[in-house]
Parts: sequence; C-alpha cells; structure tokens
Amino acid sequence: MELSFIILGIALGILAGVTTALVMKRTAVSKSLSTAETIAQTAINKANSSAQELVSQAHRQAESIIAQARKTMESEIQARQGNVQQLESRLMQKERHLIERESHLDEKEETLNRELERVKVLSKKREELVETLSTTLEQIAGLSKDEAEKQLLASVEHETRKRAGAMIKDMEDKARKVASRKAKEIVTQAIQRIGGDYIAALTTSTVQLPDDEMKGRIIGREGRNIRSFEALTGVDVIIDDTPGAVILSCFDPIRREIAKMALAKLVHDGRIHPTRIEEAVDKAKSELDDTIRETGEKAIEELGIQMHPKLIEMVGRLKYRTSYGQDMLSHAVETAKIAANIADALGVNIDLAKRGGLLHDIGKAIDFEAEGTHTQLGEELCRKYGESEEVINCINAHHEDEEPDTIEAIIVMQADAISSVRPGARRESVEQYVKRLEKLEALAKSYEGVENAYALQAGREIRVMVKPEEVNDTGAHEIAQRIAKQIEAELEYPGEVKVSVIRETRAFGIAH
Repeated sequence: MELSFIILGIALGILAGVTTALVMKRTAVSKSLSTAETIAQTAINKANSSAQELVSQAHRQAESIIAQARKTMESEIQARQGNVQQLESRLMQKERHLIERESHLDEKEETLNRELERVKVLSKKREELVETLSTTLEQIAGLSKDEAEKQLLASVEHETRKRAGAMIKDMEDKARKVASRKAKEIVTQAIQRIGGDYIAALTTSTVQLPDDEMKGRIIGREGRNIRSFEALTGVDVIIDDTPGAVILSCFDPIRREIAKMALAKLVHDGRIHPTRIEEAVDKAKSELDDTIRETGEKAIEELGIQMHPKLIEMVGRLKYRTSYGQDMLSHAVETAKIAANIADALGVNIDLAKRGGLLHDIGKAIDFEAEGTHTQLGEELCRKYGESEEVINCINAHHEDEEPDTIEAIIVMQADAISSVRPGARRESVEQYVKRLEKLEALAKSYEGVENAYALQAGREIRVMVKPEEVNDTGAHEIAQRIAKQIEAELEYPGEVKVSVIRETRAFGIAH
C-alpha cells in the first residue's frame, strides 16, 4: 500500500515536471513567432522601399528614352520635309518643261497640217497632170492605158522568163559541177579505203573425185545412195561424163553447201551407204552452223559493232548467198565500210551508217525460206531483234520502198549502189542488159519533139536528138530534166544515167 502511494507520488511528480516543461516551451515558441514576425515585417518594409526606388528609376529612364526618341523623330521629320520640298521643286520644274514642250508640239502640229494641205494640193495637181499626159500618150500611140499595160507586162514577162531560164541553167550547171566534184572526191576516198574481192558463185557446186570409180559408189546399188543423198540434202546430184567431178545443183546456197561438205566427207572416207550418208549430212549441218556463226562474228568484229546473236548468224548466212554472182556478205561489209567513210567525210552518224550498210540486205539470208521481198524480211528480222527505226529506214529506203528519213539512209543507198556497180562486182545477163537499154531508149523517144535516142556506155548515158524547129534551147534543157526524173522514177539501173539532149540546126547550100 505504501509502495503504491510512493509510485503514485513519483508519477505525480513526473507529470508536474512535464507540464512545467510544456509551458516553458510554449512560451519560447511564442517569443520566436513574435521575433519572426518582426523580422518579416522589417524585410517587407525594405522590399517595398527597394521596389519604389526601382520604379522611380524605371520612370526616369523611360522618360529619358522617350525624350531621345522624340528628338530623333523630329530630326527625321525635318529631313523628310526637306526631301519633299526638293521633290516638289523638281516636279514643278518638270511640269514647266512639259508645258513648254506641249506648246512646241502644238506649233509643230500646226506646221505639219499646213504641209499636209500643201501636199494634197500638189498631189491633186500631179494626178491631173498625169491624166492629161496619159490622154495625150493614148492619142499619140493609138492604144488605151490597159492595152499598153498588157503589152508592157507581156514584154517584161517574156524577158524575165528568158533571163530566169538562163540563170537557172547557169546555176544548175555550177551547182552540178561543184556537187559532182565534191561527190567524186568523197566517193573516191571511200572506195580507195576499201579493198574487197568477190567470189562469183552460181547455182551449182563441183565436188572433185579421186577417180571415176567413186561415181559408182555415190550412185549405189540400184541408185539407193544417190536417192538417199538427194532426199536428205534437197539438192540434185548430176553425174555425167565430166572426169573426176560430180556437180551439185540447188538454188538454196545453204543446202548446196551442206551437200558439198557432206559429199566431200563421204568421198574422203570411202564408205558410202544410207546410214553413213545421214551421219555425214548431220555433221555437215553442225559444222556449217558453226562456220556461219564464226563468219558473222568476224564480220561484226571487223566493223566494230554489236548486235543480237541471231542477227550475227543471219550476217554469216550471207556468205552463202549471191546476187548476180556477187557474194552478199562481202557486199554487205563493203557497203558498211563505204557508208562509214562517207558519213565520216560528211560529219554525220558513222555507227548508224555502218549498221545500216551491213544490214540493208539482211533479208536475203532467209528469202529462200520465207515469203516476201528481202527488204520486208529484213525489216521483220530487225524489228524482232531490237534494231532502231533509223536502221529499219536504211533497209527500206535502199531500194526506195519508202522515203529516206535520215542522211545516213541516203548514204547507205549510195554506198549500196557504189558497191554494186563498180567494175567486176556483178554480172548481168545479155537479155537483161538488152532489155534495159531498149527501155531507156523507148522512154526518151516518148517525148514530143524527140527525133531519136541512143543508149551509150552500157546504159550509163542516153543521147537524145530533138527537132530544132519544134524545141528551142530552153525546151531542150527542160526535156533533159524531165527524162532524168522519169528514169529515176520508173527504171532500175546501176549507178547514174547521164541524159544529153542535142539540138542541132543544119543549113545547106547548093552551088551550080
């Protein structure tokens, strides 16, 4: 019990101590708050004082800036007023000048009007005078004004036509001489830079035999070997009395070449029977295909151009194609070189001229196998394998199937003619030669006033005799031009044809 009172007393003592401490702490906090309020009020007062001072300074600075700006603005306004005054002064001066000039123009206009009136009066007097003179002249000449004018115009027209005809003839002669000389120089240079040989081939090939006994082997028992050979190759085998030779006949040069190669292999081997013939023909076809491809590649490499492999093969096939006995591959390569040389001399597209020259007869490589002209077949081939429209125009224009669109197409046309007509290039049958000359003479004789005509120099010149009483000198020149144009349009001929019109007047006298 006593212990409980002791503990209670201790607890009351502790509680009293804590209460006293709390009272003392509250008193201290109150004092601190009072001090902080005092300090804060002091800071606020100082801040207000500083802010008022800053505001005062800002007002003073703003007033200073405004005053300076006002002063600058006033000076600028004064300067601009001065400029405006100067401009006004200048405008006033210009206005005075304009007024003075306007007054001068009015004076000139009045003077001009007076002169115009004077000119009108003089013109009227001139017309009256001309009318009087015309009437007098009509009375003297006995012709009206319209009749005299018609006679004068007719006389002037006749004289002008005469002079124009003479001038045209003179200019044409000069132009023809210059063009002929320049063309000869270019063509001569082109030909001199080309040296090509031709292999004249016909529709037959000859295979040499070691002896006449071989002919029997070729024929075989009951002719089975020769029938098998002809069936496989598509050629005719001619075995006659010619010693040591057999003739192969076929219009297709490729088939004829295959037959020649196969028969040469059989003769060399000595074993000839249908099975062996079939093997030899197959091997000859394979070898010829390789040869054709290599030949085309050599031609392309020689010219320095590139094209589709199929076109290269077609170029190689031209080696076994002939026209008038002319080797078409050599002709194509030569045409390309001549065209390239001419294009180089004229400063145009050398590659296009070369390409068009090589491919202009490419259709002849397949004209034994397909229907159509060689120009149509060539166009189809080139379109199929990606050649340009310019190259196709060279192909179509070289025989004038269409108009040439480029100077290179014209060059290819002329290069083809040069390669075809040079001595030794082609052979023409006697019948075709005679027919061509007869057509040439008949064409010239069809013109009115022509007395006779003679084809000379293998058809490269036609001399036309005209009747002097029906054709004058100007008419003779006109007939020559018309005949030349008709020859170009209607006839086929190598190179060029010179038309010479001769008008001769003969006078005779008899002394008794």
